[in-house]
Amino acid sequence: MAVGMFESFITGHWFNAEAKALWSDTATLQAWLDVEAALARAQAELGVIPAEAAPVIAAHARAELFDLPQLAEAIAFAQHPLVPVLHRFEQLCGEPAAGYIHWGATTQNIFDTASALQMQRTHALLAGHLGAAIDALAALALAHQATPMAGRTHGQHALPMTLGFKLAGWVDELGRSRQRLAERLAASFPASMGGAIGTFAATGPLGPAVQARLAEQLGLQPAALPLRASFDRAGDYLAALGLLAGTAQKIAQDLVFLQRTEIGEVAEAFHLGKVGSSTMAQKRNPSTALLLVSLARMLRTRTQAAQDTMVRMDEGDSSATNVADTLLPEVAIIATSLAETLARLARGLVVDEEAMARNLGLTQGLIASEAVMMRLTQRMGRHEAHRLLYAAAQRAQSEGLPFVEAIRALPPFEGRALPADLLQALDAAAYVGESAALTVQTVARVAPGVLSRK
Repeated sequence: MAVGMFESFITGHWFNAEAKALWSDTATLQAWLDVEAALARAQAELGVIPAEAAPVIAAHARAELFDLPQLAEAIAFAQHPLVPVLHRFEQLCGEPAAGYIHWGATTQNIFDTASALQMQRTHALLAGHLGAAIDALAALALAHQATPMAGRTHGQHALPMTLGFKLAGWVDELGRSRQRLAERLAASFPASMGGAIGTFAATGPLGPAVQARLAEQLGLQPAALPLRASFDRAGDYLAALGLLAGTAQKIAQDLVFLQRTEIGEVAEAFHLGKVGSSTMAQKRNPSTALLLVSLARMLRTRTQAAQDTMVRMDEGDSSATNVADTLLPEVAIIATSLAETLARLARGLVVDEEAMARNLGLTQGLIASEAVMMRLTQRMGRHEAHRLLYAAAQRAQSEGLPFVEAIRALPPFEGRALPADLLQALDAAAYVGESAALTVQTVARVAPGVLSRK
């Protein structure tokens, strides 16, 4: 019986299948066994355990040799998550190798190092999808680097810009998330093999060397100080995932706004058979963007909860590690699914340039008020120009006049033709600043491969 969002027939398709496989019970058990095998090899190489024990341990470190339902019963009875696994592992290996399994280690050493392996593999998946999202948005930004649209602040028209510039802002922020995560991964999830409280008491002076050798085998960094009570390293990476969630949600909510019936400037992909409502046949909901918002919320709440597990009593505290061990798979799966959904959304975006042009003209020239003001400052100073244009703009809105008519009624121009430069300034599509150049620069910096393909 499937229970929970990852396997539910309703919501299971929201979540990345490869990430779910990486954190399945079988994969988690295999990660534990991989760490145990690497520990034995490292100890054998350094003379801590007999050399002949390591190959036997490694040969039996295979999840398919374990009966998961039986393990589940034994774990519930023992009220310990690893000891029943070790008992079965010892049976498989036989004597004398069984006596050298888990030598000098504690359960959290195995779990944390195994999680580091799983997070490393998860990061590779996540980074691939995040890179695809960045590339898709960057390509669209280049294609629309000069497509004018209304820039908005506080839900109101502000200044003209280009769609490329808006997309470049998303690309830039996602690029920073990608860099943050890449920089934090290795240090956040090291191999930690310090024993019961992190002092290498059971292995003595060779303990750090064993940890370093194990880390090298697994492709991880060794923990400089393998304290069991420290979670700030993992918390650093998880905090960066929380920032990614914020960026993804901002992008998704922008797209929900842009797809509104009254706006209609950008829409997500649609196919026949995609249903928006069980009763309103016309609905084309931004369902992918809304799913992205949902995933972002799920991710951010879990990363915040994970930060709470940094507070740990003494040198070991299962009340905190139980929570962290439960949250980490969810965080990993949701984060990968968020990146995958973002990439799918980005690849399917459809732009309506006519709607952008129509909306740009909605205020009858008011969106170009700064452009006119900058021309007027050459005649009277910025403060006086702003005072005059404020009066004209408010009158235009209150009386429903075109902005140009309200300007013509101002004292400096009353009864005279407007100067040509002021009329030119009212062309909103021409007042986009360095939008195109900034777009190209951003793509060149964050997604240079996209620029080279153009």
